[in-house]
Amino acid sequence: MTHPSSFAIDVPDTLLARARRGEPGAFEQIYRLFERPVFTLALRLTGGREEAQDVLQDTMFKLFDRLGEFRAESPFWGWLRQIAVNEALMHLRKRGRLPLTEEAVDTDLECHDGMLPPAAADANLLARAMGRLPDATRSVLWLYHAEGYTHDEIAGLMGRTPSFSKSQLARGTRKLRDLLKIETETRTHA
Repeated sequence: MTHPSSFAIDVPDTLLARARRGEPGAFEQIYRLFERPVFTLALRLTGGREEAQDVLQDTMFKLFDRLGEFRAESPFWGWLRQIAVNEALMHLRKRGRLPLTEEAVDTDLECHDGMLPPAAADANLLARAMGRLPDATRSVLWLYHAEGYTHDEIAGLMGRTPSFSKSQLARGTRKLRDLLKIETETRTHA
């Protein structure tokens, strides 16, 4: 099941034409349109804000460097999303298997009374649980469920087989259920 992507932003042809001509204002507009979705994707895949910021910058540099290669046969946002995914996975490869930090949990969600609204509390629990998964597992879960990639596409991106993607998804789903159950039980008994 394909999910709507936060990247699904229409970019007017006139804006792309201005950017191709090298107009700084056009580049800035494109950057502002896609800054948040690229950063969010990078954060979900890498697990750290600093690394996500690096992925954002690298993605945008690559975008501006390769803008002339974009062909309008497919949506611009799909092309950019592919660049962002590749950059995030490249950062993960460079990093190796370093443990994930809790930086990926968004603490800005807290309300003035210190309590989270129910939907935000659920999102916070999910972010904490995802943050405890290994990089490869978290990446497969995010690419499959949030970005709508198929197992074949994930395999191609990660340089693995579709069965690797399927096993990571199954393993990650089980681990995520366990982590969410533990987190929920801890909160209700606290």
